[in-house]
Amino acid sequence: MVERTAVPAEVAEPAQGAGRPVTGRPAPASPTALARVTGLDAATFGAQHWGREPRLVRGADPDAFRDLLDLDGVDELLSRRGLRTPFLRLARNGAVVDSSSFTGPGGVGAEIGDQVRDDKVAALFAEGTTVVLQALHRTWPAVIDFATLLADELGHPVQANAYVTPPSSRGFSAHYDVHDVFVLQLAGSKHWTVHAPVHPDPLRDQPWNTHAKAVAARARDHTAVIDTVLAPGDVMYLPRGWLHAATALGEVSAHLTLGVHVVTRFALVEALTALAARDEELRASLPLGVDVADPGQLAPHLDAVRSALVGALDRVTAEDVAHRVRARVWTGGRPEPVRPVAMAAFIEDLAAGDGVRRRTGLRHRLVRRGEHVVLDLPDRQITLPAATEGAVRALASGDTHAVGSLPGMDEADQLVLVRRLLREGVLVPATHS
Repeated sequence: MVERTAVPAEVAEPAQGAGRPVTGRPAPASPTALARVTGLDAATFGAQHWGREPRLVRGADPDAFRDLLDLDGVDELLSRRGLRTPFLRLARNGAVVDSSSFTGPGGVGAEIGDQVRDDKVAALFAEGTTVVLQALHRTWPAVIDFATLLADELGHPVQANAYVTPPSSRGFSAHYDVHDVFVLQLAGSKHWTVHAPVHPDPLRDQPWNTHAKAVAARARDHTAVIDTVLAPGDVMYLPRGWLHAATALGEVSAHLTLGVHVVTRFALVEALTALAARDEELRASLPLGVDVADPGQLAPHLDAVRSALVGALDRVTAEDVAHRVRARVWTGGRPEPVRPVAMAAFIEDLAAGDGVRRRTGLRHRLVRRGEHVVLDLPDRQITLPAATEGAVRALASGDTHAVGSLPGMDEADQLVLVRRLLREGVLVPATHS
């Protein structure tokens, strides 16, 4: 069930799309974000592990993820970044610590009441409390970039939390997550036990505490599927629903958890149900005085609804469902950050030969509609003349292109198009990072 594969020592930070030359020799190939945490190509990982079984990857390089976050970075976040709740959570003996015990006013010029108090966190950590840095995909640059790349490959939104545990402490008791996770050991070592699910493939509204007794019994009475120590550079993948608990050993331990908010088949069920509500018969009222607790009274209405629902579902198209589901998925994460000041200067000085590319992680769809092409984005649509279609498709591919080399348009028109897409946040400079 669990494969152990050494990640090559030469694995480096994944390409982030920044600084790629427009011309000249191509840069050396770097592993994708997914390959970096699985040691596999996407097709193999998808066929053997995705949503099915855990995977344990032993890293050959203990500093393999130091570029993402290390203990110095943790201290910087806790002491100098002005974090507020809910970006920090503390846990001890399996329970969450009340945030009032480690937050306070921000002081002059920052009149807020829930800013993290580093001295309070230090005292609690010294007493054995686990630090949980939440939503690092929004607060720490290296993790922002990596989570954006991973989400772009997976097609599912990704969040990132870091867990920093004092020596010989356990932060959370056995539990399961309602999303898939990649656990990247950053520092120290941690003993993990993993058990098979008691409720396979849980949905977002089916958290582990609704099965708390079964979870505790499984963790107590059954042999673990994984019982191992993760060292720096090791990675573990757990599909949602797999029970896990971890204990730090004789030193401070830190790991980064990349949570994948998987899009499930039930999302399609929800979309179908919502779209079926367009049917007038399904929106009709039940009779006056009906007793909905009486199966006999309800049965004929249920039969009528079943029949109407089948017809309504037959009329729902894949395009309808895709439009509804994408609205949620596309807003589940953000594309790579834009540097507003540098972007303004780049747009002002844009000239032929300048390289541009689509923002990594930007969800989009390009469709032809009559005399126009429409670029669908998470929050809006951009309508452009049909003559721009070839150029827009090239730019939307994610590859780097030099202004002046786009198909189907002269240089002056390319400058106009690229400036607009830069202002719209669709494109970034090729050297953007």
